Amino acid sequence: MINFKNLKGKKVVVMGLGLIGGGVGVVKWLIKNKAQVLVTDLKKKSQLKESIDKLKGLPIKYVLGKHDEKDFTNADLIIKNPAVPSDSKFLKIAKKNKIPIETDISIFFRLFKGKIIGVTGTKGKSTTSFLIYQFLKEAKKKVFLAGNIGQSPLNYLNKNYSLAVLELSSWQLEDMAHLKKSPQVAVLTTIFPDHLDRYKSFKDYIEAKKLIFKFQKKKDVLVLNFDNKITKKFARLAKGKVFYFSQKMLKRKNSLFIKDGRIIFKKDKEKEIVSLQEIKNKSNLENILAAITVACLFKVSSKKIKKVLKKFKGLPNRLELIRILKGVKYYNDSMATVPQATITALKNFPYQKIILISGGADKNLNFEKMVKEIKKRCKAVILLPGSATEKIELKLSTLNFKPILKVKNMKEAVLKASSLAEKDDIVLLSPGCASFGLFQNAYHRAQEFIKAVKKL
Repeated sequence: MINFKNLKGKKVVVMGLGLIGGGVGVVKWLIKNKAQVLVTDLKKKSQLKESIDKLKGLPIKYVLGKHDEKDFTNADLIIKNPAVPSDSKFLKIAKKNKIPIETDISIFFRLFKGKIIGVTGTKGKSTTSFLIYQFLKEAKKKVFLAGNIGQSPLNYLNKNYSLAVLELSSWQLEDMAHLKKSPQVAVLTTIFPDHLDRYKSFKDYIEAKKLIFKFQKKKDVLVLNFDNKITKKFARLAKGKVFYFSQKMLKRKNSLFIKDGRIIFKKDKEKEIVSLQEIKNKSNLENILAAITVACLFKVSSKKIKKVLKKFKGLPNRLELIRILKGVKYYNDSMATVPQATITALKNFPYQKIILISGGADKNLNFEKMVKEIKKRCKAVILLPGSATEKIELKLSTLNFKPILKVKNMKEAVLKASSLAEKDDIVLLSPGCASFGLFQNAYHRAQEFIKAVKKL
């Protein structure tokens, strides 16, 4: 059994450095704890430049553009990136050689002495996590934010924090299932079909999400979206106390809901938190409700909640207004990686005013509802290359939707959109698909869109 408090001289293989920031954080923590670190990634050095630059000068051995079997036979510990599939042949080699496989999240859950607030869901994880963190910070709690948001929680160990807010993906939850631990406060935002290229079925994906509360204890708390038919049903499986949030009025105790244009928290009696008029960014309302529920559980005052909401404009790449040019508004919603997220985005704008930039890599998802919404609301669709693009084009064609324009890259997509757009139109990047193939990730896709829009 490895002692995670003493890694001095241990040979640790980090499998997957990545570009979002979590991998860099893990490596820095391991070096700080005097481990011998080898980083291996299927991406080449040129592709990982951004991450490697952040690790300059540190004693790290790199194996890039491939994985070597020998690295998985003589290590003391493997730390896997969440994007690495658990059925990887290299992980199988490590298991065969009885080498422990962990993640930064599973190590953190072993070592952190404080309380963990975990947030998962198909969409809304980042915004909800960020707002919970802001509310608690405003209330002077010793709190930090990490996880799937691009920050390793290991960076914050031994630093006098009593609270952690962690955004957790289904893969991260699966990677720590062997610990049989769940956060003391678990939040589920929404569940829609996603990652069906990696899961055998939607049911398997749902099971992965359930891990956020599966190992909770009686005194723990589960916060559920009452308006999502899947998350709503999880209450009967909960071991701890359940709190619901909803955009409708609820009559039940232990809930947060909207009544007569006001957000109400009800434990024993109703308490007004904030009026809807005071919330500028209503496109994030569902996530705001989830975050306020947690803030109320930690007794954050209405005054402090209002102060945070006043400043909150929304996170980057999520229905973010980039520019207004000749009366045309350009919005970046690159984090819409599932059809449901694009549907939600479309509903924010007037009918027949939207020029949508969509398409990309397929996660084996169904685009039926998204295409119907496009037909109803869009005046044109521009499709980026990718395995999902043909699916979308075919479904749009069967609905006799026109025009559908196919492009080779983001620059061409933005130029086409701007040539079609008239005053008061909306150019919306909301792909409803994964970014892989044409882009490194959804952040890279957003950067390319922003760059092209600013050059117009």
